[in-house]
Amino acid sequence: MKHRRRTAAWQLNLLLFPSALILALFIIYPALYSVYMSFTNEALVGPSARNPSLVGFRNYLRLFGDAEFWNALYVTLVFVVGSAIIGQFVLGLASALALTRRIRFRSLFSVFILLPNAAPEVVAGFMWISMLAGGDNATLSRIVMFFGITPPDWLQVFPLWMIIIVNTWRGIATAMILLSAGLSTIPQDVLEAARIDGARPFQIFRRITLPLMLPTIVLYMLISAVSTIAVFGLIYTLTRGGPGGATELVSIYIYNQSFTAFQLGYGAAVSVIVLLISMAIGIAYVRMMAVKV
Repeated sequence: MKHRRRTAAWQLNLLLFPSALILALFIIYPALYSVYMSFTNEALVGPSARNPSLVGFRNYLRLFGDAEFWNALYVTLVFVVGSAIIGQFVLGLASALALTRRIRFRSLFSVFILLPNAAPEVVAGFMWISMLAGGDNATLSRIVMFFGITPPDWLQVFPLWMIIIVNTWRGIATAMILLSAGLSTIPQDVLEAARIDGARPFQIFRRITLPLMLPTIVLYMLISAVSTIAVFGLIYTLTRGGPGGATELVSIYIYNQSFTAFQLGYGAAVSVIVLLISMAIGIAYVRMMAVKV
């Protein structure tokens, strides 16, 4: 019996080894190397590019005194709350609830919700550029002008609102899929008993559906918050962080510091802070809600 167990454990470890190797090479090692690099003055140009040296906590001291870094954190917070926590969650939950009912053109509705995920980030960004940029030639501007309203330059006047809308549009499908899975776990006999007892649809939703979906909601909030912090290609294609840093998320700030200002060590320090924030969000969600995810 022991021999069989050892054989089964060995076979299981063998099957897990390729995944563990990929995880170590592409996630754990880059993260650890970023931590090391954050304590150096490594750069792409200049003397530090040839002979980088350890500088201790100099990058972190500079980071906490950098107004541009704090602006990037603030913009990221607004972006995450607006697009992931509110926009994607509300519309994704509404879509998931709609799919539980018998509605006309249900398949077509699902296609429209899932379609944004079919396009890569950069392609989606260029699609929205045609909608929002180009002055009077932008698609949205033409729609507004049809009603006799003078259109603004959307990406200049409302840059943060525009990227929130675009990211919400792109993430509704993920929210819908996860929340639909949560809805499917709710026992139908519980809902039916509530209806028989005279509970109204809103009462059923607030007192039964939402509490039973809490583990799924917590998991979705965790995934969406962390993934939205890391959004890069879509926003860089649309605004490149402008105008004047109005849409400079921390991901774009790291890119600008590392590959535009050529300061790899400082960019690595920012990425380490972002990693710690993402880990803190995960721990806070799980402990706050006291839900096993």
